[in-house]
Amino acid sequence: MMPAGPSSAARTPFVLLIVVLLSGGLITLLLLNSSLNEGSFELSELKRKTTELTDEQQALQRDVDSRSAPDALERRARELGMVPGGNPVFIEPDGKVRGVPGEATAEPAPGPAPSSSASAAAPEPAGPDPGGIPAPPPSPTSPGR
Repeated sequence: MMPAGPSSAARTPFVLLIVVLLSGGLITLLLLNSSLNEGSFELSELKRKTTELTDEQQALQRDVDSRSAPDALERRARELGMVPGGNPVFIEPDGKVRGVPGEATAEPAPGPAPSSSASAAAPEPAGPDPGGIPAPPPSPTSPGR
């Protein structure tokens, strides 16, 4: 038999080097895997928060849309005591006033429908009703035009 002394001594550092490299590689893979898992958990948590915030934003947008509808704005304005402004008045660049300024007054609140005998006595308006908006008065014409 052959003595195992010199060949065995030459292999020992090589085997130790291979074992250290494999151990270091496994430890590195373990650390990398745990880091990726941590990032994955963080990503899923951020996606969940994004979904919650998107739902909340959509609910708030629906609330804004419902409050900014024309009928809701009109109802809220009447609750605050506001009345329709009436006919507009314009100031021309030369300082002349176009239109007749006036104070805005509240229209009477719509009451119950009149009885059939009262509606027979009242004449029907000619033409379509423009939604309760009075016709604008004729605007004064400037003499220089």
